[in-house]
Amino acid sequence: MVPERWSERDAYEAYMGRWSRRVAPLFLRWLTAPAGRRWVDVGCGTGALSGAILAAAAPADLVGVDSSAAFVTAAADRVGDPRARFRVGDAMALPLPDGEADLAVSGLALNFVPEPRRAVAELARVTTPGGTVAAYVWDYGDGMEMLRHFWAAAAKIDPAAPDELDRFAAVCRPDPLRTLWTGAGLEGVTVDAVSTPTTFTGFDDFWTPFLGGQGPAPGFVASLEPTDRNRLRDLLRSRLPAAPDGSIRLTARAWTVRGTVPG
Repeated sequence: MVPERWSERDAYEAYMGRWSRRVAPLFLRWLTAPAGRRWVDVGCGTGALSGAILAAAAPADLVGVDSSAAFVTAAADRVGDPRARFRVGDAMALPLPDGEADLAVSGLALNFVPEPRRAVAELARVTTPGGTVAAYVWDYGDGMEMLRHFWAAAAKIDPAAPDELDRFAAVCRPDPLRTLWTGAGLEGVTVDAVSTPTTFTGFDDFWTPFLGGQGPAPGFVASLEPTDRNRLRDLLRSRLPAAPDGSIRLTARAWTVRGTVPG
């Protein structure tokens, strides 16, 4: 198994948090939720989606839930809004009563839940009849270019290297997402996509976050011997499409899904 940790908030911010903050407002524009509603954000991490909801959706209140105590603390520190409260909890057994929310959402988290079907059922349970259950996940197949480049190079260094596409294929594609939502009894299910640029100032800006140990790809880097780690670094440097100024301009796409609790 490749080491994988989701606890160091600064390392997470450098690796994925900065891109999470860009896609969250795009998801909310796609969702078009009315103001004054009660929200639950499951797998809230360091508060990317929660902060975007508070800034753009004018909620009555918001509860963020995450399994990492460090991330819950980081979200509370970062958001600092009296309408929001954050708590530690399991996405498959939410510490919330039935009908707690008008909208239950999850951003870039469902693929890390051991049993996504249980998590979606919990999202539906805590949402009032007629309310909305929605989520988004990175498109690890073709749309998350940063990771596509990484795993293609990793396979050259170690043919047995895992790949996030293989691991998350059951969640991070349109048809499986639609099946998860309809399987939870949700109605009017819609699946779509949103994309955001991921521009790195140079190779170091691309590579250094992979050394932080947060997530599958950094976990793989941590598992390598120093010689192989350097080989991977140099192979990536030779393959990435650098502009004349040294910047690396890539794109990240996320799949979005929403449905309505029968009422």
